[in-house]
Amino acid sequence: MGIFDFLTNLFKKKRNIAYAKSQKVDLIELKRNPYYVVASVELGNTTTKSIITATNMDTGRTYIVSKAVRMTREVRKPKKGEKVFGKTLWGVELSREAVAEMVRDVLLESLNMANLTVDDLHFVVRSTGVTAGFASPEEVSEVIIALAQGCMLAGVPPAKMTPAMSKEQLPKPFDKYSFLDKIIFDGAVTGILPPTGKEVVANEMEGELVTAGVKVGAKWTHVDFRNPCMSIDFGTTLAGRITDEKLPYSNVIGNLCGLAGAIADSIARGSGKIDKKTGAVLDLKPEGKPNEEKAKEYSEEIHKYITICEVPDNVDRFGTVPVDVKAAKKAGTTLLGCDVGKNGSDLYKLEEIGREIYENYGVSTLLRTLDYTMAKVVKRLVELAYDKNLIDEKTAVGVTGRAGITGKKPEIIVDYLEELKIWDKVEDNVVFVEDGLALGASIMARCMNCLGTPKVPIGGVRGGKCILNLRMKWQKERGMIK
Repeated sequence: MGIFDFLTNLFKKKRNIAYAKSQKVDLIELKRNPYYVVASVELGNTTTKSIITATNMDTGRTYIVSKAVRMTREVRKPKKGEKVFGKTLWGVELSREAVAEMVRDVLLESLNMANLTVDDLHFVVRSTGVTAGFASPEEVSEVIIALAQGCMLAGVPPAKMTPAMSKEQLPKPFDKYSFLDKIIFDGAVTGILPPTGKEVVANEMEGELVTAGVKVGAKWTHVDFRNPCMSIDFGTTLAGRITDEKLPYSNVIGNLCGLAGAIADSIARGSGKIDKKTGAVLDLKPEGKPNEEKAKEYSEEIHKYITICEVPDNVDRFGTVPVDVKAAKKAGTTLLGCDVGKNGSDLYKLEEIGREIYENYGVSTLLRTLDYTMAKVVKRLVELAYDKNLIDEKTAVGVTGRAGITGKKPEIIVDYLEELKIWDKVEDNVVFVEDGLALGASIMARCMNCLGTPKVPIGGVRGGKCILNLRMKWQKERGMIK
């Protein structure tokens, strides 16, 4: 650990900021105890990942076993005769075959890193953050199919990508941790019912996974991140959910969409030190000490171009992400979005500001500007949700994703949220989680197979008990179980 990381962690502890860094588990421990092993395979606009998690079914704690990450821009170009079904936000064309090959390679890489084989996996969850280049929410199914094909090329049988129908179909000893003889999987993940009817945003599954993942990661902190909650995922595009506090299942009353890490990437490209088209903040390294005051000033200038609002009724795309506002209203969900110009039309202006910062103050001040900029995006989103009566002092806020938890962002976010005066103590209501989507995949796999640890509940309301009995009653009343 470098001196910068040491001082950063020291500062976090002093402020008691809830920062859930991914916990590791070794192979010996993995083989010795009942660990449910799940691979999360994700195709994102910037990175493609395969992260293997393991959940100790006695304690309910989830660990990271291995992580393989590749830049999505490295996906091979579609060959002659292959159909291009979509593009990343930065214009990288995708075919089913090309995506499948990259997924195969990254999944096998993560297994090799952990000295595991496909046989050691109990479940595989596929997801995508690549929605900006699609014409409609329905087209996301094409990339999910491509992800499935990639997993099968790596040797994953279809049975490890679909839920069990009975306890007998689960591998031992996990059948004894399953409640499939008492309840059924009804679509609710971590105690949240999915919006009914037509999909309201193209990245709906991503929002579901990151919300669940923040709930899992928060178990390593002092923050109870159950319902009501607001999750904010800062990948290249924005994802997340707002839930109410109903029992046994909460409803999704808000969805987030639009641009997130793409804002930071555009500013970073202004430096000229990374690829003009597909470069990301991840490609930049700090050099020297940042000018804090100038970073604050530039972030204020940048926010003149950033729009954060309720998604208007008359659009089918916001912040480049396909949306269905009518379906959202019908489902009782409010869409909150983040954009730069109209569907990213003013991102080039952020590049110009990034160029000015770099030329006058260097890389470190540019990176610090990103910290203040993204922290203010969080503040404005939370403030908007509060003004729309979607959250209140009972709500927990969770942040995940590369553009929301790196650098000095957690400390600045906590400072900014204190200014809103929603909570008496912000640190008890805000949590930052690393690898939120992968952790979400781990719990989704368990929810689909009704694998639970009632003594460490993830569903239900903050401070409340396990909701298993309430779920059984709810399903019996609807004739779903006897």
